[in-house]
Amino acid sequence: YLEVLTLRDFRLYVIIDKKAVKGRDLAYAAKEAIAGGADVIQLRDKESDPADVVEAGRAMRKAIGKDKAVFIVNDSPDIALAVDADGVHLGQEDMPVIGARSILGRGKIIGLSTHSLEQAAAAQNSGADYIGVGPVFLTPTKPGYKAVGLDLVKEINKIRGLPFVAIGGIDESNIDEVISAGASRVAVVRAVCGAEDIRGAAKKLKDKLTKR
Repeated sequence: YLEVLTLRDFRLYVIIDKKAVKGRDLAYAAKEAIAGGADVIQLRDKESDPADVVEAGRAMRKAIGKDKAVFIVNDSPDIALAVDADGVHLGQEDMPVIGARSILGRGKIIGLSTHSLEQAAAAQNSGADYIGVGPVFLTPTKPGYKAVGLDLVKEINKIRGLPFVAIGGIDESNIDEVISAGASRVAVVRAVCGAEDIRGAAKKLKDKLTKR
């Protein structure tokens, strides 16, 4: 399933965030999101001890299997390695891509968050496999970050380079705008893993992404 990213045809990227799942089991949330059409699952837990994140990551790896979706761990290449994830997603303040690559090796995926055209251009040369672009809209998941808006999505869409995924405050009410701005891949947190019906929420978003 890693070919998904090299083929550039993944659509729905669901972040399973410890704070957003409303107390539900992370592996359960991941399975439900995949059943609804998620192509990529990211584990994000910024508050638990690393040992607990590893335990949750191993349960998610088992739930996801090797052929249902791509499994990414947020921030930590070490945890990604420990849970046999398919890759890691890094923020601008995290370890450089080259450092993560030295830990994970060539066979793993490395994503990088970008918040400007300059950062996106720099990411092209960093060795990242894909970039996140956002936050498109204001979101409590990224406090302190200004929304970059749809204009940045339009600008980055003009650059023929790395696959990019739009992220930040995207849900069923505004995803059409994001797609119209040129994004064919969208990452969501609360819109899916915070929904009462995780599977149904994922399916609604995936349907919108695949109708274009």
